[in-house]
Amino acid sequence: MAVTTQDQQHGLTAHSHGAGVPVSSRADHFASFDVAAFEVPGGREEIWRFTPMKRLANLHNGALATAVAAVDVSAPEGVRVETVAKGDDRLGVAGTPGDRIAAQAWTSFTDATVVTLPKDTKVGPTTVTITGPGVGEVAYGHLQVRAEQFAEGVVVLDHRGSGAYADNVEFVVGDGAHLTVVAIQDWADDAVHVSSHHTKLGQDATLRHTVISLGGDLVRITPVVTYAGRGGDAELLGLYFADAGQHLEHRPFIDHAQPNCRSNVVYKGALQGDDAHTVWIGDVLIRAAAEGTETFELNRNLVLTDGARADSVPNLEIETGEIEGAGHASATGRFDDEQLFYLQARGIPEEQARRLVVRGFFHEILLKISVPEVRERLEAAIEAELEAVGA
Repeated sequence: MAVTTQDQQHGLTAHSHGAGVPVSSRADHFASFDVAAFEVPGGREEIWRFTPMKRLANLHNGALATAVAAVDVSAPEGVRVETVAKGDDRLGVAGTPGDRIAAQAWTSFTDATVVTLPKDTKVGPTTVTITGPGVGEVAYGHLQVRAEQFAEGVVVLDHRGSGAYADNVEFVVGDGAHLTVVAIQDWADDAVHVSSHHTKLGQDATLRHTVISLGGDLVRITPVVTYAGRGGDAELLGLYFADAGQHLEHRPFIDHAQPNCRSNVVYKGALQGDDAHTVWIGDVLIRAAAEGTETFELNRNLVLTDGARADSVPNLEIETGEIEGAGHASATGRFDDEQLFYLQARGIPEEQARRLVVRGFFHEILLKISVPEVRERLEAAIEAELEAVGA
């Protein structure tokens, strides 16, 4: 397939996925910093068709900021933390807003927080705590994390509180740098959070990006990774647990445009309760110039009760045959009866056996969280979710 690149756009022909169902190429996806360049979505558009538009607190329809979200940064010595105005030349370099809410967030924020991991250093964990604007309030924000050349560190984004919040988050990973990100969505029950994560990976740079979604009424996260040089390595992980009425949506996109780069995407979710709804749309694009690419994406969903729904759509587009390997997989199901039988046959009560199955389901993701305090907190949160459903 031929590729055409346009200003603020990527060009590629459409392809089909599944039983002859036409799907627009992610490379055709429009992007712009100008909110006026986007039409107000009605919910039938491909990128919005799974999202309950009436629950977006009008973030998609020009809602004005009525308050601010508090941003608090706890950083080790050597990490630079700045508050800068929108006109700062560093902002916007990692990616362009790809939907109207992201563009609205870019238009509406006033000050941005910039966290910089210095060149040639290895630093301890930095925690950025973002607290929502409050019940019934609307806020927009912008955060940029910069890992300079050969820097190495961990950044935890901890979201909590109430209200509606939309933001753009940038990760600028310099040549040879290694950045680990853990983004936790632990919002109050009323919260609405729509966030675009833009990553620009330098030559031989590494990103480990984990999204944990537990709280909130509606959470929609769009991580996008682009490669600025050969040899980049991106691993995107996700763990989500939806309760009754919650809508948790994740839309990772890996744009391979450089040779000899790697990506691996693994998201796992559990659902319980009436109208619990999760959405995972995984897009991987391998452009013609991206020879030597190695990529795989996987989504697994575990439905714990009746009345819950999981939508999962992996998309893989390949423009060159000169790759190391590419694939995707997706599955949604209930408890494995054989596993339960195996455990119960060894004297483990059914309730405890169910807990063990769910813990084992999430173990792969939790094991890769390198901050012990965060891992323990998430394990406790999953335990609380299981207690709520009586598993």
